[in-house]
Amino acid sequence: QVQLVESGGGSVQPGGSLRLSCAASGSITGLYVMAWYRQAPGKQRELVAVIGSFGTTNYADSVTGRFTISRGDAANTVYLQMNSLKPEDTAVYYCKYQRGPYDSWGQGTQVTVSS
Repeated sequence: QVQLVESGGGSVQPGGSLRLSCAASGSITGLYVMAWYRQAPGKQRELVAVIGSFGTTNYADSVTGRFTISRGDAANTVYLQMNSLKPEDTAVYYCKYQRGPYDSWGQGTQVTVSS
């Protein structure tokens, strides 16, 4: 079982930056992916960025060039660097771990972009 804890959310003005962190604990072995999702009020949860075991990354079109997903020195930590934030980036951001059919979610962290 894998537990995830996100941190780093907050309020920022348009054009600002935030870095989200996701710390994973538990049985983390083999090939897996870690991802960031977000869910805005009244909208479905959507994939923001994903990183595979070998470091391959992929991004939603809406964040490409602005957001960067990366692993920490400890393999069980994943970051999401968010630059040039826009009001439409406002959402609860969730970290997800997936290995085969098994997945685990964090509790989410709120990001609000407003002037």
